[in-house]
Amino acid sequence: DNRCVEFDRRENQRCAFTMAEILLSLTIIGVVAAITLPSLTGNINERTWNTQRKALYARFSQAIALMPALNGYGTLTEDENHSVTADTAAETFVTEGLSKVLKINNICDSEHLADCGIPDKFTNLAGSMVGSFPTTLVGLNSMFNGTWHHNQTVSYTYSQIDTKAAAFETQNGESILVYYNPNCTADMGEIYDYYQSKMCANFVYDLNGNKGPNTVGKDIGVITALYPTDSRVVAPMPLTRGAGQFAQPAAGAACLQQDSDSRLPNKEELVTIFYNRTLWGLPITGDYWSSTVRSAQYAFILIFATGQVCATVTRTTPKSVHCIKR
Repeated sequence: DNRCVEFDRRENQRCAFTMAEILLSLTIIGVVAAITLPSLTGNINERTWNTQRKALYARFSQAIALMPALNGYGTLTEDENHSVTADTAAETFVTEGLSKVLKINNICDSEHLADCGIPDKFTNLAGSMVGSFPTTLVGLNSMFNGTWHHNQTVSYTYSQIDTKAAAFETQNGESILVYYNPNCTADMGEIYDYYQSKMCANFVYDLNGNKGPNTVGKDIGVITALYPTDSRVVAPMPLTRGAGQFAQPAAGAACLQQDSDSRLPNKEELVTIFYNRTLWGLPITGDYWSSTVRSAQYAFILIFATGQVCATVTRTTPKSVHCIKR
């Protein structure tokens, strides 16, 4: 009857939402989405970059292992004033060496790095915007030149070679900036040595070229090949701050306490941090422990003032610790 119809109509009205309630719900959903979506997107990007970074490192490690030697490529001619008059070292290393063992799409000299997707500016690990990448090896790291003395008995003289950078693109779309030392030397197993000459090739990669965010630690990182034969390929990513000072046996635990996904770098990884200190933009100075142990009593440290690696300090001595991501 009519009473039942009116009752049903009133019940439906009580169960329905008003327009104000709908708008309020949509507003709350929008606010929550605005808060959570950037974090979710960031996590997805981070996982994607980590996967790409590991895959790129694996490809480079396999390629470098296939090369008979990493030194000797190209020409580097200087006049009597030490001004370079001819330099094809890095470009020749890529064209005649690396391209034989790694799939490469495009190769660019130091005057045309942008043609290979190298961005004209980037953000370093410290969060500062940097105008452009260095175009020479000395620009990457103006290492100390001169003679050092150790305990008045050992002397070492080093004059840094300078070469122009080159770049290339991989078939996977990564842009790679190359710094090359054609005169790189082997690790002779010395307990006291300078590692400027040990670096053969330093690769700064951008996983997605100019697409951004062009930030070190995200889409930008470093792979370094040391020693011309029996080469070591490393790709450390340092944390944005040091862990403090510790004895070497406690340094690994200090890294885990700072970040559960970090560890102490070995001596080659520590040397790579030294080479690329301009890219990191971090105030890394002093003497730093590595995880490379010489004996129960000694482990290797790196002195950032000179690039010296030595294992003459007892492991119980407190030294600085800077951890890297696993």
